[in-house]
Amino acid sequence: MNKKRTTLKDIANVLNISTAAVSKALNDDARISIKTKKAVKQVAEELNYQPNHLASALRKGKSNLVGVIVPRTNSNFFSSVVENMEEVLNKAGYNIIITQSNESFEKECKNIDALLYTQVDGIIASMANETVDLSYYEKIKSKGIPLILFDRGENDLNVDYVGIDDYQSSHMIVDHLVGQGCKRIAHIGGFRRTRIFNNRIRGYVDAIKKHKLPTEDELLIESGLTLDDGRLQIEKLLALKNRPDAVYVASDYAALGALQVLKEKNIKVPQDMKLVGFGNEPFTSLVTPSITSVSQHSAQIGRLAAETFLSYIEKEVVKQTLNKIILESQLIVRDSSK
Repeated sequence: MNKKRTTLKDIANVLNISTAAVSKALNDDARISIKTKKAVKQVAEELNYQPNHLASALRKGKSNLVGVIVPRTNSNFFSSVVENMEEVLNKAGYNIIITQSNESFEKECKNIDALLYTQVDGIIASMANETVDLSYYEKIKSKGIPLILFDRGENDLNVDYVGIDDYQSSHMIVDHLVGQGCKRIAHIGGFRRTRIFNNRIRGYVDAIKKHKLPTEDELLIESGLTLDDGRLQIEKLLALKNRPDAVYVASDYAALGALQVLKEKNIKVPQDMKLVGFGNEPFTSLVTPSITSVSQHSAQIGRLAAETFLSYIEKEVVKQTLNKIILESQLIVRDSSK
């Protein structure tokens, strides 16, 4: 099989016309006759011609592509964000290139390099758990490419950000559990180095102090928030001499892992221990007992992130500042905390 890429010159040679005429015909230039356009498009189809979008982007200075970086694609939150983002961008004539970091800083850097090489017109990203060094994100800014962060971002980058109030969300969860009679509330959180998880931890600690409840170090655990992390960390809490009567987990996946262990050990939820997750993944309403969780308004975040990018497309010079769009989260109360 001949894998040689068909070029404009190949089409021009078949029709004995110039490559410039072929290019104009493929772009429906009014100066080219209908007969020539028809002939060019027919030969292009026969030779399986594929336009070189990268070369076109370099010529025009515009690719109509937006790069999207997510920590993982197997999350309903991120897939919903991307779906709504794509809908808005498609209507404006843009396509998206989706990459995932798998929570790896190294992979995130490679994704950024690949998107910049592809000449994307903008990048919309949610940062990996491992990311502390912001130099690769600074590289995006240095090239004058709009950078929009959502869910996970850093104030130091001074760019647009769309997300929820994570600090206040923790207050809302603790207030709910206290209202249910809980007196010893533990928190399985993410790593403090990630801004949203640091905000959730701060919110939890301040809310616990507000209600004058125990604030022992053993009740606050940092983790990767995977399902396995949830299983491992709940075991640590169950091994305490004075067990908590409620656990707030900063991810639904880790909350599911915690619930599995509690059921395996015949610890009744919510009678013996109440449980709250974060993210409102679809499975939270399907498991038994259903898991109380926080809705992050993923659809709205996706649309707002896309609209924020579109606000830059007509600007010759992109000058971004820290501009936060903060949405109010919603606690969906289910059986695990009633």
